Formats: sequence, C-alpha cells, structure tokens
Amino acid sequence: MSDPAPPVIVRFTPVHGLVAACHPGPTLAVTALVTALVAGSGRPVADCAGVALAVLAGQLSVGWCNDAVDAARDTATGQRGKPVALGLISPAAVGIAAAVALVLCVPLSLLSGVPAAAVHVSAVAVAWAYNLGVKATVLSWAPYTVAFGLVPVFVAAGLPGTPQPAWWAVGAAALLGFGAHLANVLPDIDADLATGVRGLPQRLGARRVRVLAPVPLLLAAGLLVIGPPGTPGIAGWAALAAASLLTAASWVFGARHPRAPFLTAIAVAAVGVTLLLVQGV
Repeated sequence: MSDPAPPVIVRFTPVHGLVAACHPGPTLAVTALVTALVAGSGRPVADCAGVALAVLAGQLSVGWCNDAVDAARDTATGQRGKPVALGLISPAAVGIAAAVALVLCVPLSLLSGVPAAAVHVSAVAVAWAYNLGVKATVLSWAPYTVAFGLVPVFVAAGLPGTPQPAWWAVGAAALLGFGAHLANVLPDIDADLATGVRGLPQRLGARRVRVLAPVPLLLAAGLLVIGPPGTPGIAGWAALAAASLLTAASWVFGARHPRAPFLTAIAVAAVGVTLLLVQGV
C-alpha cells in the first residue's frame, strides 16, 4: 500500500494579499463596465485603454482603502474573506497601496482630458468618503448613488465637445448605485451592527432591506427601457419583464432563503447594466 501523498502547502505572499484585498470582483466588474461604455461611445482603442487603466487604479484605491480602514472591524467579526483580518497582509501595506493607486489615478484620468478627469477623480473621492466614515451614517447610500451616477457623465465628458449625457442614463446609473449599496451591505448587516456601523441599511434592518434592495435596480431597468426616445423594442420589454420576475422571486423566497434577495438583486443589476451597455450614455 503506497504512502499517502504529502499535503499541499499553499504559501501566500504579500502580492496574493494585495490582490485579494482589492475586492477583485467589483473592481474588475466596474472597470469592465466603464471601459465597455467608453468603447460603445466610439472612442479609439488607445483612449479605451487609458480609461481602463484610470478606472482600474481608482477602483484598486477604493478597495484597498476599504480593507485598510476596516481592518480592526473585520478582525473583530472574523471576516474570513478578508486577507487583512486573516493576517495575510498588514493594514499598513494595504493603506500604502491604496495611496499609491489614488495618486496614479489622477494622471491616468487626465488622459481623457481635464473635464473627464475631474469627474472621475470626484467619483473616486466620493467612494473614499464612504470608506472613511460616511458608511456608518444615515447618508451611507449617497456615495454609491453619486459615484455610479457620475459614470455616464465621465464617459460623455471624454468625448469631443464634452456633450451632456442622457438624463435617463445618469438616473439609471444612480439607481443602480443605490441598489448596489443595499445588496452589498445586506449579507453583513448583523456584523456591522455588532461593531457600531449604522448606515441606512443597518438602520432599516435586514428584513426591510431584503424587500427594498431590488426596487431601485428594477426602477433603473425601467428607466433604461422607457427613457430613451422612441418606442421600446421587444428586447427592452423582455429585459424589464425579467427584472420584474426576479424582483418578485426575491420577495417570495426571501424570507425562507436568506441569500435569495442578495442573489436576485445581483441578477436584476445585471439586467440593468446590460441595458445601460446597449443604450449607451
């Protein structure tokens, strides 16, 4: 009988810790979304690459700032998905990385011109404000709403003549941001309350947030269907119907399956993002 295979030992390096601490899922998703919107607006490939680098730097700074600021709270609540709480990287290292990414975000944003850079840096600053304290106030929803709402403004500001973005695109993006905040916080409401974080979702409570989370996302989808000039096509109505069914499913199954509202909110958000990509800004 052969000897059992030796256990596989995974050695984590500071690079692994930095990658995990940047919130890679949301970071890549936002970077891809904004870059796709810019590509859809007709800007050259080089411009799209510059936008991708600027948005990536901004999102990295926001993610690392979040983990650096929340290090003590994440450790106290046993957040197993946070590398700082697990000791894989120090809060100081993550904080330095956040500062470096923030500095790089400025010249990279300027590749799209001064107006677009001002909008993008403002959106990143708003996200930092959330991390640095607004998240624990009744205005916790505002940074998400403002930052997402500025995305179409940023895309339009980088075009020749800096045209105004469509009102319905700005409104829908802001609603997506509000819904994203509710969905993002929902799984952690109990842990947040235990450590004194009392943003709007925490004050409302998990039961109310489960009901509310998909609503702004559904409204965003509706705005993207009926807002653009002309009669909505079959695809638009089908997308809105899908978002409505997902919202109804969230309400029906939310009480018995705690993860259902979060998962359906993500699905409704995906419908809204798809519509935003199709409609443009």
